[in-house]
Amino acid sequence: MELISDIEQRVIESLKLAGVAENYGIYAYVGIAFLSILVLAWVANLLVKRFLVEVLRSLAKKTKTKLAEYLLQESFFLRLSHLAPAFVISSLSELVFAGYELFGGVIVVLVNLYLVIIALWVIDAAIDTLYKLYEESKISSKLPLKGICQAVKIVANVTGIIFILSILLDKSPLYFFSGLGALTAVLLLVFKDVILGLVAGIQLTANNMVRKGDWVEMPKYGADGDVIDVALTTIKIQNWDKTITTIPAHAFVSDAFKNWRSMSESGGRRIKRSINLDLSSVRFLNEREVKSYEEIELLKDYLHKKRTDIGDRGLDLEKHGLAAPLLNGRNLTNSGTFRAYCIEYLRAHPAIHKEGMTFLIRQLAPTEKGLPIEIYVFVNDVRWVEYEGIQSDIFDHLLASLPVFDLRAFQLPSDSSFSHLGERMQ
Repeated sequence: MELISDIEQRVIESLKLAGVAENYGIYAYVGIAFLSILVLAWVANLLVKRFLVEVLRSLAKKTKTKLAEYLLQESFFLRLSHLAPAFVISSLSELVFAGYELFGGVIVVLVNLYLVIIALWVIDAAIDTLYKLYEESKISSKLPLKGICQAVKIVANVTGIIFILSILLDKSPLYFFSGLGALTAVLLLVFKDVILGLVAGIQLTANNMVRKGDWVEMPKYGADGDVIDVALTTIKIQNWDKTITTIPAHAFVSDAFKNWRSMSESGGRRIKRSINLDLSSVRFLNEREVKSYEEIELLKDYLHKKRTDIGDRGLDLEKHGLAAPLLNGRNLTNSGTFRAYCIEYLRAHPAIHKEGMTFLIRQLAPTEKGLPIEIYVFVNDVRWVEYEGIQSDIFDHLLASLPVFDLRAFQLPSDSSFSHLGERMQ
């Protein structure tokens, strides 16, 4: 302290000898001292960046860990280096401006404000680093925490603003925290979307309703695609046409939506489609036709079992014709045999789940569009393109098999259907 006072007196005396008034000499001393402190703070910041930060960077690169990599990406060490000039200014100002309460108080306020801002900056980098580390973990696919991290940032920034106000107004932070209660109604109105989003984000995370990468359908918002971002107040969905739909997070709690995640995780994707048979093509089979179908490998066991069950008499249409005695027993039909073929064909198909998932080939009630034969099975490849390819191949084969059983697929009349009638009339 004595050294500082001695330097102060010498500077003021030198300025007096130069013809500067005493009052102005004091101001000049304060200005020179303050500039000197700023220069020293700049040098301290430069040294910390050049040496300490570079050493930390080199160590981080040598360790080759994800933590070190992300700390460097978020400039964590660089942000920490900005604390050095604050400590230099704070410590030197206490010595140099001990006799200048007003100016010293202003410097203390400025330094404290600077420290709060740098602290928020460092906390932001730390949160981003931790989030990136979490994203690399396996649990991140099941528990999205981006919204939680954003909420933590909001709380940290609000707290920082309160500390800044307390420094500027020279009030205790508790004074401002207690005042928040009176502003609750205003805060709820201003930050309604943020609060709803925060609550919804916690519900979505706690109930594991939506994750990044899920296939989601929400017709109300025209969304059908993959979730690419789960934020605090919004969820972004990339539709299959590559457009982006942004939906409020609280909408996923209040509105209905379909999540296809369980389908992807189960390893099976459903086929539910019908082939409508023309009712006029359904009929009984005769012995000759049954013998020809017995040459089909997939139907041998089925037809052998049916022969055992109903006997050869039920197959002798040539003897009984379509008279009443035919209806007194059991007989095979081409539609039933086709349905049996569908069962055996799909059981032998390598892309169809045989166990643990529903496997059903059924006949639905006839309608004005024919007799529906519904295929209700699961494909063991959940990828969209591959699934569609497998489904198309299956129905290509089954539709092409209909003429073998003397069946026709029903379809509404078209222009080409009526053109044949015109040709006959001519």
